Amino acid sequence: MKKTYANFLVLLLALAAFAACGISETERHELTLQEKKRLWREDSAALKVAVMPTLDCLPAYVAQDRGWFDTLDVRLKVFTAQMDCDTAIQRGRVEGAFTDLVRAERMIQHGTPLRYASATNAYWQLITNRKARLTKLSQLDDKMLAMTRYSVTDLLGDLVVDSVKLKTERVFRIQVNDVYVRQKMLQAGIMDALFFTEPQATQGRLLKNPVLLDTRKLDMQMGAIVFSEKALEGKNRERQMQHFVKGYNRACDSLNRLGLHAYDDVIAQHYDISRAAIDSLPRKLNFLPAAQPRVKDIERARAWLKKK
Repeated sequence: MKKTYANFLVLLLALAAFAACGISETERHELTLQEKKRLWREDSAALKVAVMPTLDCLPAYVAQDRGWFDTLDVRLKVFTAQMDCDTAIQRGRVEGAFTDLVRAERMIQHGTPLRYASATNAYWQLITNRKARLTKLSQLDDKMLAMTRYSVTDLLGDLVVDSVKLKTERVFRIQVNDVYVRQKMLQAGIMDALFFTEPQATQGRLLKNPVLLDTRKLDMQMGAIVFSEKALEGKNRERQMQHFVKGYNRACDSLNRLGLHAYDDVIAQHYDISRAAIDSLPRKLNFLPAAQPRVKDIERARAWLKKK
């Protein structure tokens, strides 16, 4: 009995000592604040690039996942709507962004000086809801078309209307910015026609929805990576951008040599698409190393914006 009581006292003393060595709730809160401040400082120091769950951003995801970016130097910020990417760079929350030439030129016109770091291999397809039974562009009369205003999809909407001589007001353009919302609208049969880039285009084709337009057949290269000129004035930012480009180019080279299948794990992690869609992605995509957009594509974007 005495031995049991003695053991109990030892246990109580040990617990008391442990409690004395512990930290109070206030101290724990202070540590949490310190950790948040540390993470904030690291994030502020890093070069932040806005990306989307679209296939033109895959080299950035590959470089991040394979450790070809120094995370203290480069960090990816994921958005699901292109407008949010652009807002982030305009407000200084990121230094760079994947975008399209129409949106980039519009940002420049509205007072956000940008530097083109590269063109990308993004292409767009106009996919129609199979239940609507649209097989040619002229049938878009009195139909709903999902797009994003002042973007390449807006430009393409005008191109479609003009090419088949439809009245502009007879094609109802519905602004749907989020790529996943657009994808769900197609699956649910809510919209008649929608613009997609990859991999959402593949997901749409798998459901046997017709493709009425493909920008690859129009000799258009409208994807781009841009950086804020103002942000690049900061200390070390130029070096960090070069670090980003180096990792991006390494990923492009690896994707071109090994193919998409070699990075199915990265695609599965960063893209909310089915396994069947991953297996059906175009396997001969060429990922361009960093190179300036073509002058004729920039001029196409500027000419369209001037008309608007």
